[in-house]
Amino acid sequence: MKPDFAKGNGLLSVILQDDSTGQVLMNGFMNEAAYEKTLEDKVVWFYSRSKERLWKKGETSGHIQVVKSMALDCDSDALLIHVDPKGPTCHLGTQSCFGDAYFNLQTLDRIVDQKVDNPQEGSYTSYLTEEGIDKILKKCGEEMTEVVIAAKNNDHQELVNETSDLFYHMLVLLKHQGVSLKEVEDNLETRHGQNLSYKVRGDIEEW
Repeated sequence: MKPDFAKGNGLLSVILQDDSTGQVLMNGFMNEAAYEKTLEDKVVWFYSRSKERLWKKGETSGHIQVVKSMALDCDSDALLIHVDPKGPTCHLGTQSCFGDAYFNLQTLDRIVDQKVDNPQEGSYTSYLTEEGIDKILKKCGEEMTEVVIAAKNNDHQELVNETSDLFYHMLVLLKHQGVSLKEVEDNLETRHGQNLSYKVRGDIEEW
């Protein structure tokens, strides 16, 4: 299926979404030439309605948007592009043109990645990585125990707190072992698609 540029008087509405975190980054417009350049270069090009020319997103700032996947809507007149943003997307310096008040598990995973790949003095993530697998496993075990205790005590807020700690330490463990959060998500998606989830006494059970 190809975009229908005629519906928008030669322009296609385009939404950029962070492929890692799911955050909506910006809205722009493409003409057919910008669309073809995007396909060719694997980075996002737009058409400027005010300057009446093509422009590559990030051509001045260097914050280009690397294309990960593209999807047309049902009417073929709007395009969703999942991107890997190389820096803030908005010209005001924020990650998104819709503001930076956004956080999810993928956001935390990206922060962990950055701290592990670029160790910083005073960073707890960097400290855990330097200490190695035994320290990381010890912390994961401790946090899992704290989750169990909070649940056993029926302490709602403590369960939230300790689960948050466990999720964080599990992300550090995954990074240390070379396993991405995306691999885990893909595995869960596959199980969901097959109506499979976990095994009980060797039998496959549904979610």
